[in-house]
Amino acid sequence: MSVVQEVETSPRARPVAHYDAVVVGAGPYGLSTAAHLLGRGLHIAVFGKTVGSWRNHMPTGMLLRSHWWATNLSDPRHRYGFERFFQDSGRYDKCYPVPRDAFIEYACWFQERAVPGVDETYVALIERDVDEFLVTLEDGRSIRSAALIMATGFPSYADRPEPYGRLPPALVSHSCEHRDCSRFRGATIVVIGGGQSAVEYAALLHEAGAAVHIVSRRPIRWLPPDRANARSMLERILAPTASIAPGWQNWVLDHQPYVLYRLPQPRKDLYNRNHYASAAADWLRDRVIGKIRLHEGHTIVTMEPVGGRMDVAISDGERVRADHIILATGYKVDLHKLTMLHPSLLAEIDADAGTPTLSRWFESSVPGLYFVGLTAVRAFGPLYRFVAGCEATAPRVATAVAHRLAAGSRQAT
Repeated sequence: MSVVQEVETSPRARPVAHYDAVVVGAGPYGLSTAAHLLGRGLHIAVFGKTVGSWRNHMPTGMLLRSHWWATNLSDPRHRYGFERFFQDSGRYDKCYPVPRDAFIEYACWFQERAVPGVDETYVALIERDVDEFLVTLEDGRSIRSAALIMATGFPSYADRPEPYGRLPPALVSHSCEHRDCSRFRGATIVVIGGGQSAVEYAALLHEAGAAVHIVSRRPIRWLPPDRANARSMLERILAPTASIAPGWQNWVLDHQPYVLYRLPQPRKDLYNRNHYASAAADWLRDRVIGKIRLHEGHTIVTMEPVGGRMDVAISDGERVRADHIILATGYKVDLHKLTMLHPSLLAEIDADAGTPTLSRWFESSVPGLYFVGLTAVRAFGPLYRFVAGCEATAPRVATAVAHRLAAGSRQAT
């Protein structure tokens, strides 16, 4: 069954389309969930640009830290994995690390086969109307749905810590705002952060012809060289292969992906902090060390706009006249940043520290409203930071939606 799209008519004449479920977002989690909803024969719509966050908010030349076999989207019959894409496309070999462009092509290939008819119109407003959701699209169309799955991309949650958030956007921006690093050729750039994103952006900026400084509060934590194809039997016993990285804890996350959900929230928060620390892939070392000025274990003391540039004082005593500051400070879930949620609906969602309280089916306190992907990390654990979490998420949400609709039908009769 394909996703139904309404024919364009004048706003006054447009009919209101009704769906069993609407998926907001067409990234890995949105597409995977939609594939499983369609697999259950449900009448659904998916809104958003296919892997739009990856296309528009990740840099050209980026490489994925995850292996290709840990980066599969999920469909009910497991027919559209990365391996089949390699076979069908003939454009890429199985490799590590995987180029960003290869993943984007794979996701589009998956969408064409598993979720045909994605509507690339963005959602402007989501309201709750009795026992349905009323969705207004940016082109003015209205949609009604019994269930709604929020699979919004990570840019909505870009973390701009103070005092950077108060500085001129022309001089200070978040890393997700830059896809093409070549615009900074010949410029002096200060990158704030010490994780994978910060280090890779710094490498790409340097390779584009910029002079780059990394300022990181802690020393950069370098991951060990990847040995996935060279590990001995003993090594695989002591640290079994897993999606995030080798190790028994990660293996448990793969094979028991809901186990962390059962823990009290303070313990989950502690686990998420300690188990997933910011780190940089080993294959970035040669692109950074000796080529980029590293200020590890230091912070910015003062920043002041001067003549269209930023005068930056670093705690190691160095001063830099920067053309731009890029915040590679990650993402922080905060429902208030999802501006398409009507204030009255937002007020109904039980939340803690900006994150929704979710059931074991990814359902919020508002019946029929589900959150997947990065929004679910605090409830379910670090696996859901990665594409690998799609396989654990999509069938469970589809099952919950199908059961909800069936229960509603029984009550109606």
